[in-house]
Amino acid sequence: MVAKPQLNLDEEYRYGFRDEEDYVFKSRKGLDSEIVTEISQMKGEPDWMLQFRLKALEYFRKRPMPTWGADLSDIDFEDIYYYVKPTESQGRSWDDVPEYIKNTFEKLGIPEAER
Repeated sequence: MVAKPQLNLDEEYRYGFRDEEDYVFKSRKGLDSEIVTEISQMKGEPDWMLQFRLKALEYFRKRPMPTWGADLSDIDFEDIYYYVKPTESQGRSWDDVPEYIKNTFEKLGIPEAER
């Protein structure tokens, strides 16, 4: 039997930094039809996409947790923020990316070609 790695949240973050949250919108925790509808409206999606998402949510709710692979029983799906909108508009080039995001890529050591 292979030992499962444990995440110790009391340890110092191994990369040694944490950026403050900066966003224009953050949904409440959890996922329900109200949140799905709100996100869809914020994105300006057509009604068919909203209906598709609501159907997918219904399907997700009916599915049992997998019993194969990793143990997922500790996941609290109601303690997750499913949507955070970082800015009002989406950039089209690297020049449009906010400086704090560029700095995070730099801190993580992501090569310039992959940015």
